[in-house]
Amino acid sequence: MSIENLLKANIREVPDFPIPGVLFKDISPIFLKPELIRECMNALAAHWRGKGVTRVLGIESRGFLFGPALAADLDAGFVIVRKQGKLPPETQSISYSLEYGNATIEILKGAVRPGDKVVIHDDLLATGGTASAAAQLARDLGAEVVGFSFLINLSFLNGEQKLNQFSSDSHWLVGYDD
Repeated sequence: MSIENLLKANIREVPDFPIPGVLFKDISPIFLKPELIRECMNALAAHWRGKGVTRVLGIESRGFLFGPALAADLDAGFVIVRKQGKLPPETQSISYSLEYGNATIEILKGAVRPGDKVVIHDDLLATGGTASAAAQLARDLGAEVVGFSFLINLSFLNGEQKLNQFSSDSHWLVGYDD
């Protein structure tokens, strides 16, 4: 069975969570199966091996689940990307617009340096707002955005189009068209 089919068989869909009309993709069942964790890690990392990645930026909070192991596999540093006020000083931040308001994300100052080659990692690509903000932050700090890594892409929300301004290399393990 392909990794995509394995994941679809193990991702729980929760209707009307966190708000009515949303079909939430719950990845927690994946973590009950060690072999599936290993298969996900190998499939995520395989795409980025040999591309000179020096940093993996993991987006709060589910980007922290596979992000550190992805970074270790690539012999790269792992950079925590968190919501404003969650990291100790000193931080670098960027504010951006969401569908329903504004947000700010931060990384520790000096965690990304000029010349770094970064991959932005999160569990799910929806509209691409937070991933593109993380990419802009990395670019503002002089890094090259090599690409984007996700477990899931909700392709019907067209998030990949927003990311193309930073890199045309977006990789995910499972896609949903609706």
